[in-house]
Amino acid sequence: MDRRAFGCDGEPGPVARAQEIPPFLAMDVMSDAAALERAGRDVVHLEVGEPDWPVDEHVVEAATKALRDGRARYTVTEGLLPLREAIAARYHARYGVEVDPDRILVTMGASPAFFLAWGALLDEGDEVLIPDPHYACYPGQIAFLGGRPVRFPLDAARGYAFDFDALRARLGPRTRAILLNSPSNPTGTIASRAELDRLGGLGPWIVSDEIYHGVEYGAEPADTMLRHGDRVFVIDGCSKRWRMTGYRLGWIVLPPAFVRCARKIHQNYFLCAAEPAQLAALAALRGPQDSVTRMVEAYDRRRRVLVDGLRRLGFRIDYEPSGAFYVLAGAEHLGTDSVEIVRRILHETGVAVTPGADFGPSAARCLRFSYAAALERIEEGLRRLEPLGRR
Repeated sequence: MDRRAFGCDGEPGPVARAQEIPPFLAMDVMSDAAALERAGRDVVHLEVGEPDWPVDEHVVEAATKALRDGRARYTVTEGLLPLREAIAARYHARYGVEVDPDRILVTMGASPAFFLAWGALLDEGDEVLIPDPHYACYPGQIAFLGGRPVRFPLDAARGYAFDFDALRARLGPRTRAILLNSPSNPTGTIASRAELDRLGGLGPWIVSDEIYHGVEYGAEPADTMLRHGDRVFVIDGCSKRWRMTGYRLGWIVLPPAFVRCARKIHQNYFLCAAEPAQLAALAALRGPQDSVTRMVEAYDRRRRVLVDGLRRLGFRIDYEPSGAFYVLAGAEHLGTDSVEIVRRILHETGVAVTPGADFGPSAARCLRFSYAAALERIEEGLRRLEPLGRR
């Protein structure tokens, strides 16, 4: 007998892996907030990492020119060579690392790049060690492609530093990879170079999510894992640094032995990234970077306002973020179910935030607040939250 669930018409429904993939709760909150807005409510959006800064005009012009010139066709699956050369040049300029452009695959955002990494790395039952807390989508991405996510704790008392004893205790015969995210979503921590060296020496492949590189506040800037080992996949993109979220443009730097395999996966599932988005990304990489500097300075001001305001309202903040644009805040004074707390906050105050349940067991009683929103909206959100703090 077919053990798949049955749909309302009596036919077999989705397979188990499709039913079991967890929802991305931040996007669920965003959908609920949109429904309130359609009903006439004003909502302060602190739930998603959507930069409020506009895309640079030279980037917009590059995309527009591509469309006007008919540059909206298939490209080679690995991405336009000038773009891959510009990405490689960035690694040399920022980190002093030489990267062969042929090791780079351009993707439709960073998420498809993860699909390529896990598709090339994982056999059924292979394990990937992921930090707890972690970006919400990591476990579902890994499990959907047959892997088994295994969480290891971070040391909140030391700014969510790596607990290498706990990490080593979870290494086993099926450990295929360790996942790194620095600067981190949701904690805002930046792994030190010493930590990167230790990770690179553990043995498994390292998959390094570097999407928030360049969004740092006064601390030692994040370093690429490419400088700390040979068994490394690096994933990055244009969404955060250049605010190009809707352009859906990312990339992956692959070990040479994995390039052909990943290219074939990309051919079968994605074909190629959109040509106008690739040309816009080329403009972003080659153009002036002063807006990135101004944006990070603005985020720093917003970070301080949000951290101070949340503490004043009774939220527990173990670590003030030094990168990315999120604050992970303990909300025990509001209850124990972060999903229910977020639902109540949204409907009572019109402030959208993300439940900590999205980010692993250690964050289950926390809420994540994004300070990618404008300063005046952050201040308005804090004002609306004040009645909750007085209960």
